[in-house]
Amino acid sequence: MVTKKAKQTEVSNARLRIRVRAYESKILDASIRQIVDTALRFGATVSGPIPLPTEIKKYTVNRSAFVYKDAREQFEMRVHKRLVDILNPDAKLIEALTNLSLPSGVNIDVKMI
Repeated sequence: MVTKKAKQTEVSNARLRIRVRAYESKILDASIRQIVDTALRFGATVSGPIPLPTEIKKYTVNRSAFVYKDAREQFEMRVHKRLVDILNPDAKLIEALTNLSLPSGVNIDVKMI
């Protein structure tokens, strides 16, 4: 049997966990700023943005195909990540977040916890 008080604590503990990833940190910070401003405008409590470790992928390639085997080049891709928690989201806030126009190259993962 679930009481009214238990239901209220379940609803009040609801939160959105948003993970945002991008190759460029400036674009990532701008999109995070948009998300936080939207959440604050609707009166939600925002926790973050929390910077997560940057994922670095390094690739080593031979410069020459045949003669100079010791000559190599290294390339790397950096994936910057941020985490934002929004406490007590309502339907209007979720709708406003889905209608945000964010720059291309920014990946967003939203989970309801």
